[in-house]
Amino acid sequence: MRRILFLVVLIAVAALAGRAAWLGLSRGDLLAGVGTDGLVARAVGWLGMGAGHGPPPGFASSNGRTEATEVIVATKLPGRIAEVRVREGDEVKAGELLAQMDTRELEAALAQARAEQRRAEEHLRYVDALLAQAHSELEFAEKSYERANRLQATRSVSEDRVDETRNRLQVATSGLQATRVQRVEAEAAIAAARAKADQVSVQIEDSALLAPRGGRIQFRLAEPGEVLAAGGRVLTLIDLEDAYMTFFLPEQQAGQVAIGAEARIVLDAFPDRPVAARISFVSSEAQFTPKTVETAHERQKLSFRVKAQIDVPEKYRAWAKPGLPGVSYVRLDPQAQWPAWLAAWEPK
Repeated sequence: MRRILFLVVLIAVAALAGRAAWLGLSRGDLLAGVGTDGLVARAVGWLGMGAGHGPPPGFASSNGRTEATEVIVATKLPGRIAEVRVREGDEVKAGELLAQMDTRELEAALAQARAEQRRAEEHLRYVDALLAQAHSELEFAEKSYERANRLQATRSVSEDRVDETRNRLQVATSGLQATRVQRVEAEAAIAAARAKADQVSVQIEDSALLAPRGGRIQFRLAEPGEVLAAGGRVLTLIDLEDAYMTFFLPEQQAGQVAIGAEARIVLDAFPDRPVAARISFVSSEAQFTPKTVETAHERQKLSFRVKAQIDVPEKYRAWAKPGLPGVSYVRLDPQAQWPAWLAAWEPK
């Protein structure tokens, strides 16, 4: 019996060494990373996993695929793409210029709006001059009318002269009011031209498509020279700082999952590297398990959607990508200890 166990472990270690070679790890790196005892323990653990063993007591597991928050970089205004500065797979930082729309028409509109603003400002100065003239005419008409009234008391002027000065006073008063209205209109014209210039300036700024957050360019959907409508998609960006795996658990297990509970993600591509994660979401409504769950029996059951947030080390983000299949393990019992084969992998 011991001899058979020894052969099984030896085969598992050999398989692990082969995987290490495939991953580009030397024998020294492998032993330094986990140690000989740990290597054997993990080999036995992985062998148990391969034999179809379920999660340890106090734990639950379910298969799923990795995902990351996806952001669409789109145009706000219709127009022609002048330049796309990034390619698929490029890492970008928040605020980085990704693409530029053609702004020649907008720049011409901005020049026109600024010219309208200057004309309105000149017209305001002209109206101010008219306003000063209207004040002067009103002041002269008031004095003429007062003088005519005094002279009429001594019968030095005729009533026609008094009526004439009264009429001039009324005309001067109306002229002053009209000039004041012209000044209000001139001020409004300046404000409208300034607002138009500001609006076009904002449109020119919006024509520079910036990265809303850091991440990786997933898809390049448009090329320079293409004409897009408002909202036309140019790029797809994934935020690797917001990576997660969504999986489904039955009601009894989902009810025991605590927000913030520890979890492990074991990807098919890296079965020897359990990734630490934490539960960030448990759905409040049950649903039929989607077709991504492997067995038809499981798909017939109602289950709850659970999300495990993954902390991807920066130096290993080149290997991180959405769509990788794997298995999520979540601790239901806070007192349960993680088995050796699910110990969180830490990059050296």
